[in-house]
Amino acid sequence: MLEFSGGLGDLGTFIPLTVSMALITGMDIGIILIFAGLFNIVTGILFGLPIPVQPMKAIATVAIAEQLLPGEIAAAGLAVGAVLLILGTTGWIDKLERFVPLSVVRGIQLGIGLKLAIKGIEFVTQTEAFGLDSITLALILGVSTLLLRKAKLFPTALMLFIVGAGVTLMVAPAGNEYLIIGALQFSFNFPNEAMWSKGIILGALPQLPLTLLNSVIAVCALSGDLFPGRKIAAGKMAASVGIMNLLSCGFGALPMCHGSGGLAGQYLFGARTGGSVVMLGAGKLLMGVFFGAVAMQLLIYFPHSVLGIMLLFTGVELAMSAKDQRRPDEFFVMMITVVGIVSINTTVGVMLGVAAKLLTEMRVFFKDTGSRR
Repeated sequence: MLEFSGGLGDLGTFIPLTVSMALITGMDIGIILIFAGLFNIVTGILFGLPIPVQPMKAIATVAIAEQLLPGEIAAAGLAVGAVLLILGTTGWIDKLERFVPLSVVRGIQLGIGLKLAIKGIEFVTQTEAFGLDSITLALILGVSTLLLRKAKLFPTALMLFIVGAGVTLMVAPAGNEYLIIGALQFSFNFPNEAMWSKGIILGALPQLPLTLLNSVIAVCALSGDLFPGRKIAAGKMAASVGIMNLLSCGFGALPMCHGSGGLAGQYLFGARTGGSVVMLGAGKLLMGVFFGAVAMQLLIYFPHSVLGIMLLFTGVELAMSAKDQRRPDEFFVMMITVVGIVSINTTVGVMLGVAAKLLTEMRVFFKDTGSRR
């Protein structure tokens, strides 16, 4: 039961991004769910750990803001996938992983954790004070989650999902269309020259640093923290992201990656093996095949108060990974990274963190040189 509950721990990011992308860009949510489910299953079997499959956030954000065409989104995903596959299979990603200091990696985890928690609070505060989807419901669920996790009486993510599904059914318009089995429309959508140009410039370029740092380096580090002795190699993680996107983006799937926030969320809510994401993947696959044409009509009514609580707890769990940075120089580098990530973006945060690390190393070098004189 806890494994199944843990698999649901990443829905706080998956549902809003997936639904928003489908609504605004016209992508087929059935196709999205099928490929996400398949990759959940394959990832769970191959890695044996609850490694998440998430939409690429930078590409999703740009696609929503700029209303990119499906072909442009496919171009962005294919480009990132090709780069990740090359980095993963050649071993270059391992060199990059060694270059990024642990204090910067912890800054990535803390910064992204804070951003997830802030987004969760925003979701909650955008609802009414009272009602089915409200601040009151979020407070009740938050307190219940804390108490149940402390007592270890019930899989909390399952509780949150059941409550969310119940509210969804109560607020969604009634109609027999929800029982209709939808027809899937598979088609290969290879981008043209203009789509490649726009997709790479607007989507792939801002996504690539985030994928390298959070979806490969940070998630590999977190896998070692949560499962000692079972850390996943960066090359395997990068190759996994690359293959996923090269196989699916041309068929209308969302550009997908793995992420430290998703792993933290799934672990927080009980996931300990790959079986958790296999079960999640099976659910997505069945929903995509049988109800893909109408799934979005229900998912758009999933309560923001529930999603917000899931994001909040996931963010806090991810941020807790940074508690081992206690030396003043490590803490300084970590916090510089966090400030950059929260105030601007992940790429800037990492650049600032690496620069701060170099400054601290130079300071120690000149101090030692002076003392020897």
